[in-house]
Amino acid sequence: MKARILAALCGTLLSFAATADTPKSTPQTWPAEAIRADFDALYDGLKASHYDLYARREKADYDALFAKMRRGFDKPLARGEIESRFQTFVAYGRVAHARIDATDDAYGAFREAGGKAFPIGIRVVGGVVRVAQNGSGEAIAIGDEIVSLDGKPMREWIARLGAHVSADNDYMLGTLLEGQFGAALWRERGETARYTLTIRKADGATRTVRVPARSRAQFLAAVGKAPKQLDLSWTARESRMLDGGVAYLRPGPFYNAVEGATDMWDATAFTAFIDSAFERFVAADAKSLVIDLRDNPGGDNSFSDRMIAWFADRPWRFCGSFRVKVSQGAIDTNAKRVPLEKDPNGMSHRYAAEYGRRKLGDVFEFDLPQAHPREGRRFSGKVYLLINRHSYSNTANVAALAQDLKFATILGEETSDLATTYGAMEQFALPRTGIAVGFPKAYIVRISGDATPRGVVPDIAIATPLPEPADDVVLKKAVAIASGKAP
Repeated sequence: MKARILAALCGTLLSFAATADTPKSTPQTWPAEAIRADFDALYDGLKASHYDLYARREKADYDALFAKMRRGFDKPLARGEIESRFQTFVAYGRVAHARIDATDDAYGAFREAGGKAFPIGIRVVGGVVRVAQNGSGEAIAIGDEIVSLDGKPMREWIARLGAHVSADNDYMLGTLLEGQFGAALWRERGETARYTLTIRKADGATRTVRVPARSRAQFLAAVGKAPKQLDLSWTARESRMLDGGVAYLRPGPFYNAVEGATDMWDATAFTAFIDSAFERFVAADAKSLVIDLRDNPGGDNSFSDRMIAWFADRPWRFCGSFRVKVSQGAIDTNAKRVPLEKDPNGMSHRYAAEYGRRKLGDVFEFDLPQAHPREGRRFSGKVYLLINRHSYSNTANVAALAQDLKFATILGEETSDLATTYGAMEQFALPRTGIAVGFPKAYIVRISGDATPRGVVPDIAIATPLPEPADDVVLKKAVAIASGKAP
């Protein structure tokens, strides 16, 4: 049986769609007593559903935060504010797959209406905040360090804004804030006309710069004037032969990314692409292969298994251990999927059977099916997987299992998504507001058994430069390694 393990099972970091049934007549503002009641339900639900709510926080500390925040719910609040405060409470647990994804995108509406916001894109490297994009129009170089913002050190801003972000460690937190720093700053402070930055140059010299808030159009216009940087497409699927007998494959996301697709889990087009690519590599007698998984959002292992089957030399499983906690939230969410699953031996049916013979709170080992190398022609050359901090979800799992089973050599930058993780997100809805709360129902341990809470560490590190030139120096280094020409 070819099992489908959805992105939620893999532990995606991408936003998931809320499925809680909220009546259209639901008011936009809730009284304090209703908010407190839902806050109680939030904590009770997390304790009952989360695989290990106190994995990274002491229970006494979580209890103290709960009591403090509960006292603060003393007046009516709109849904967006409730979601934001509740998310701060959930994020305190430092588990990425426990979170509330806001349904009211106020920042998006603000920007669409021409709203002006922080004009600098950031990259967090080793705890240091650097300029990744400059849309301010001021003379600030890509790679400059931002020492402070409006008089406060950037480490304080990262901690302050990071309190609202579900992340397992500081590396993941910095990576996630890279894509939402401006939005997080706006939500924290509201619209601001100008920002005062202390900038440190490469030579150590510092200076103070006042930068104006910019609309989206102004930001893009200013960024467009800078030298072109590498822009990796996360949906592109590419395959080609390079010099020196090196093959190159960029498989794209592990789900159906065909424009207009109605079934994101239909692997027909993906399989055709993968099989065609490997057939060409084998026919060309490629000696090595670079599989580019940078900026890959992940997806479903029923896709990635088809790729791995071309170069795996023995059967494998998705992970070493997959332990699941039984909760009413997990049971109810899975029950909604069962009628949609045509295969009676599919994952949702198997979950339903396991839940049916256990009681709430039980933890059990979920038996994952084994995948097998393809029969007939396979790729027998050396395989290299190229990853970076934005290799998420199932992509990180692919890299971890390929590393642990020695199917491939891992190149590039450590993933921010963890190799051993609390994942397999499900959700429960709060009874009054209908807010959907995501929680990890499982503990997923990589094949090696290493439970260290960190990403996949490459066998050979290739640093991602800042700025990253459009000619893709990281890929050039990876190809040099694959061809045996690296110094």
